[in-house]
Amino acid sequence: MPASPGRRPCAPGLDEAIAQHGKFVAGFGHRFHPLDPRAPRLLELVDDAAREGQVSGRYATIARRVEDELARRKAGRRIPMNIDGATAVIHAELGFPAPLARGLFCLSRSVGILSHAWEQTQQGGRNKGPVPRDYPWRYDGPPKRDVPSARDNSTPRPPP
Repeated sequence: MPASPGRRPCAPGLDEAIAQHGKFVAGFGHRFHPLDPRAPRLLELVDDAAREGQVSGRYATIARRVEDELARRKAGRRIPMNIDGATAVIHAELGFPAPLARGLFCLSRSVGILSHAWEQTQQGGRNKGPVPRDYPWRYDGPPKRDVPSARDNSTPRPPP
């Protein structure tokens, strides 16, 4: 059921989340893409399941209202749900308690990052794993040096 004009039922909860966790709302927006292409398809599947009576659709509605509220606060600029938000909707629709859903999220991300790393390895490229924005790094250790290879027997080794 759509919210009545002027009524924004998710606004207080959104205010609380922003006050507690900062301006980036988990489950919305994407670091590299204006729209996470995976999320809309997953929400379509939730909508299908709701029409068939398999889930209530309540959490998909709430998530879409949060999306609408974020757009209202950004003068119409949409911050669409990302894969994490869509996954949270699915876990909630299926009745998983939040702590278990978090574990499932971690598990699925682990499988995904392993697959991604394997794919990059097979392509012969450097594995460019995800790095949070606030962890920029620059090597400041000792300069590059020659290291003998394991096949180089000229390096004395300590006795066993």
